[in-house]
Amino acid sequence: MDKNLHPILKSMIPLVEGISKTFGKNCEVVLHELKNSKKSIIAIYNGHVTGRTIGSTMLDVGIEAIRKGNDADNILNYKNKSSDGRILKSSTMFIRDEDDDIIGCICINTDISEMIVAQKALDDFFKTETKEEVNMNEFPNNNVNDVLMNIVAETLDSYGKPVSYMNKEEKVSIVKKLDDQGAFLIKGAIDYVAKILCVSRYTIYNYLDEIRVNG
Repeated sequence: MDKNLHPILKSMIPLVEGISKTFGKNCEVVLHELKNSKKSIIAIYNGHVTGRTIGSTMLDVGIEAIRKGNDADNILNYKNKSSDGRILKSSTMFIRDEDDDIIGCICINTDISEMIVAQKALDDFFKTETKEEVNMNEFPNNNVNDVLMNIVAETLDSYGKPVSYMNKEEKVSIVKKLDDQGAFLIKGAIDYVAKILCVSRYTIYNYLDEIRVNG
């Protein structure tokens, strides 16, 4: 390591390594020293993302930013591209010394190419031909269980997350919404909701007591 390296930049190297290990192999994290823009990389992890190593130059977006000198602002969450065409989500954050002069920057380049492909595949999978959702309650032959299932399903959909990721407060809120809709007047509702929320029927009773006590 260069003995003349600014101590602030030196202290950033463990941070750069930590970020890269936290976000995995598709996340390149680079530490630049800006006194020598031609060979500015002094630390890099997951350099395979852009194919760079220590001593390599900064990407064009960063070079353009430092031309503003000390007026340069952090550039966050911008789209970039590697030399071989992979799509990157990038951020450039400038490091200043005690005199508020820019002495370096940390750049994060995350290869999101696989995620874009996955997103397109999911969009295609979830695409439907009909624009209007069918409301099961409109069908006259629905039995009571169908009504209960629809009420519960619509309430859960409004939260936009799987039950396994819900905390107690969210489950209590769901029970309250169901209670407000009269769901628990339907025979078997307690057991059904308990099963859906992955709790015991006694927990549902406790939730209802808590809701009614708190008004």
